[in-house]
Amino acid sequence: MLQSELATPAAAPVLATAAGATRVPARGGLQLYSYFRSSAAYRVRIGLALKGLGYETIPVHLVKDGGQQLGARYRHTNPQALVPALQIGEGGSALTQSLAILEYLDEVYPQPALLPTDALGRARVRAIAQMVACEIHPLNNLRVLKYLTQELGVSAEQKDGWYAHWVALGLQAVEDTLAASPDTGRFCHGDTPSIADCCLVPQVFNARRFHCALDAYPTIIRIVAACEQLPAFQQAAPEAQPDAE
Repeated sequence: MLQSELATPAAAPVLATAAGATRVPARGGLQLYSYFRSSAAYRVRIGLALKGLGYETIPVHLVKDGGQQLGARYRHTNPQALVPALQIGEGGSALTQSLAILEYLDEVYPQPALLPTDALGRARVRAIAQMVACEIHPLNNLRVLKYLTQELGVSAEQKDGWYAHWVALGLQAVEDTLAASPDTGRFCHGDTPSIADCCLVPQVFNARRFHCALDAYPTIIRIVAACEQLPAFQQAAPEAQPDAE
């Protein structure tokens, strides 16, 4: 048996609500397997909060026990051994991949919408979201950074340089995209948050955590500041999670 089995919570997990309150979860609700600093889980927490959906948080620690996500119990929920996973009801389907989860939430709980009503707008929002989730994040994921140091023998300084390089390359493209478009408003697309904002805010959180320079991205910083004023983004923030350290 793997040592990194996902531990059963000792007490009833916390149910997050749009108002930031907590209560014992009702049977048959949404369960989010999450790690407080995971940017992918952070995206989904933002989406759930924007929708006003309560959910049970099941912490999966990505470092303790060699990585609880690698245990057989969690792999049964998500064979990729990544967070997040969203369990739909007791014994229901487990959804994986943050963008797929966000689009599911938008289809099942359409208000407030996380995607524009027009096809061009939806394509633009998806493109911005994927610039973060598919281009920046995978190269700076925890398992990639661990492979660089543990398998390839890269120094901590070289690892940090790798991280900063891909963040700068990716965020500059996002900045240029946002700054050049009349569709950019208070948020990435217009004046209501979208899936693009759900992706951008966690990426900037990570960039700040790794001390990446952000002065070259004034549009991004402005949008993130607007997002961080909203209760939904505050509720979803890493420091507000029940497993925060």
